Amino acid sequence: MATRVTAQMVAERAGVSQSAVSRVFTSGASASPKTADKVRKAAAELGYRPNVLARAMVSGRSRIIGLVVAYLENLFYPEVLEKLSGALQARGYHILVFLTSQTEREADEIVEEVLSYQVDGIILASAALSSDLASRCEAAGVPVLLFNRSQDVSGLNAVTTDNFAGGRKVGAFLLAGGHERIGYIAGSEAASTQRDREAGFRAALAEAGRDLASREIGDFDSDRSAEAARRMFSGPERTRPDAVFVAGDHMALIVMDVLRYELDLSVPGDVSVVGYDDVPSASWHAYNLTTVRQPAGLMVEKAVNALLEAIEAPESAEPKHEVVDAELILRGSARLPEGLTK
Repeated sequence: MATRVTAQMVAERAGVSQSAVSRVFTSGASASPKTADKVRKAAAELGYRPNVLARAMVSGRSRIIGLVVAYLENLFYPEVLEKLSGALQARGYHILVFLTSQTEREADEIVEEVLSYQVDGIILASAALSSDLASRCEAAGVPVLLFNRSQDVSGLNAVTTDNFAGGRKVGAFLLAGGHERIGYIAGSEAASTQRDREAGFRAALAEAGRDLASREIGDFDSDRSAEAARRMFSGPERTRPDAVFVAGDHMALIVMDVLRYELDLSVPGDVSVVGYDDVPSASWHAYNLTTVRQPAGLMVEKAVNALLEAIEAPESAEPKHEVVDAELILRGSARLPEGLTK
């Protein structure tokens, strides 16, 4: 059985102290370039890898952030995960990913597990958290940040786009395009993002004396989104919507496929479709989706700054809800108002 290489063995090979080895492999600690070169050379020769968890037990800091994400099927979240990982690594932290459903109960169970890994902070991406467990995290000194979700629990940071304003922009845009029967396909009823987007959308319609012609629930799920589109658009032409706002791009792309390839409807000739997120595939020529952009890079920047402030300066950090503007991106899936160009 091979002998495990220790920091002391690296120190002896490099001719330095064990504390010097520790400093070289500790993010933010100081070591001279000469010492760092000797230590890294010795570590490479011996095959040494620092024990991050053991160091965390000594220092009280793991420099690990737990990311609890409700789903990766939505292409917005793989993009967010990539950007979060890069931004945190640049600050000396790493991500441990856990998958859960959108339900508060399951999210609570996963967060309980995350806490056992001695993480320094937790990011919940479109997942809920009970007030009891939020209090537990606070008592344990583990800051929690909600990403693309907000809820009425004290002590939590949150970063979202202005979902209400984004929904309002879509409503005003479709009205200006002269659409007569406007439908809406909702995401999960429990999600704050879904509720705010729909509220803004309905507010714009109400200001014009209008209401939804049809409403279905896609639940941020592929199969349910397809079923919602079939129910909404399988009726006679005089009753089916001539425009639909879909609460997320992942659902909107599926809705477009059903409209074009199952129901033989033209987009935007027969039906205008608008989504929300601006995932990478929304701009593909096959979809060319008009949508509301969630600027993932800016949201990640604000999330990392807020969470690390809560970790590194807890005595002065105040929980806050960062709201980012959501821009309507005009492409080819929706009829443009007269005189407006992309």
